[in-house]
Amino acid sequence: MVSRNAATALGLAAFAACGLAFPFFLRRNTEPMIDASKALPPQAVMRGPYINTGSKDVGPDGSRSSSST
Repeated sequence: MVSRNAATALGLAAFAACGLAFPFFLRRNTEPMIDASKALPPQAVMRGPYINTGSKDVGPDGSRSSSST
């Protein structure tokens, strides 16, 4: 007979395996969200160049005083 700790560990491992496998099954059964044959919507075209551009300024903000009064 399997001990209680081993049964609990086996149950947790099975639960974790199902949880980790869920995204793969979900992705396999769905079609792509964006159709490459169609044009992008205006909102995506407008914000496209600004995604992941990062900050261009370096250093302290000149419009704020550095004293903490």
